[in-house]
Amino acid sequence: MAIDKTLLDKGIKYLLYALPLMFLGPSIIYNAFINKQNVWHWLVLAVGIVLCGLAVYFMFKGVKAITDALFADKP
Repeated sequence: MAIDKTLLDKGIKYLLYALPLMFLGPSIIYNAFINKQNVWHWLVLAVGIVLCGLAVYFMFKGVKAITDALFADKP
């Protein structure tokens, strides 16, 4: 069972993209809830939710790429 190194590297890159987004998204959402009196509250909240969604997307894509690289049936 051979490991596809390029696909493995791609999966690790996706996980590295998700790592800062996992911290940045909730921090921005928290900041939006703290500053409810601000006019930009809804925009900041939407940006935080989008960043959290991107973190989840990159995590799933990275884990899928890694599992495909490890468990692919290539001769």
